[in-house]
Amino acid sequence: MRAAMEKQRAAIALQREAARKQAEFANRYRWTAPMAAVEPAPAPAPAEVVEAGCPALPESAVVPMLRAAAESQEVSFDLLRAVVRQESAFRPCAVSAKGAKGLMQLMPATMERFSVADPFHPEENLNAGARYLKELLGRYKGDLALALGAYNAGPGNISESGGLPDFAETRNYVSAILRELQTTGVTPRPPPASPANRPDPPAAQ
Repeated sequence: MRAAMEKQRAAIALQREAARKQAEFANRYRWTAPMAAVEPAPAPAPAEVVEAGCPALPESAVVPMLRAAAESQEVSFDLLRAVVRQESAFRPCAVSAKGAKGLMQLMPATMERFSVADPFHPEENLNAGARYLKELLGRYKGDLALALGAYNAGPGNISESGGLPDFAETRNYVSAILRELQTTGVTPRPPPASPANRPDPPAAQ
């Protein structure tokens, strides 16, 4: 019980620090509160990362940053926007119970790998997340479903499963992003089945 309470206190402290940094960033660009969401009804972020005092970025601020990150890393703007929507619902101070931070919910190891000094700075977070997404797309030879699955569950689980792992969270995450991309005209390959769900091979004749 004590360990759980300490973990909760640490998460609250992180959230407060993130909100403070977002306020500083907002003041720098003269935003006014409350900030408008990117879409009239944005997809909700996971409950664990949505906290009071962590509003979504306004469309006028987030779209240019998304475009810049997408262009610099040569990834699809629509893909990047869909990932951010699922990860944080455009809330730059989002913090998950697992320690993922910012718009693209970067984990500590990812932040260290890409030298992220401030995960709550929207531009820095987006650039690192786009860079990681590009790397995963290369690793899986453009297979968008596998790249998204790895972004959510980690490449280790993809390797272990031989495809998308049978995690409800991961499969729902991938499906939601693919559905959104289809509305923009992107036609990614369908998610590959994991070994447990693949049909049995035909019997030898």
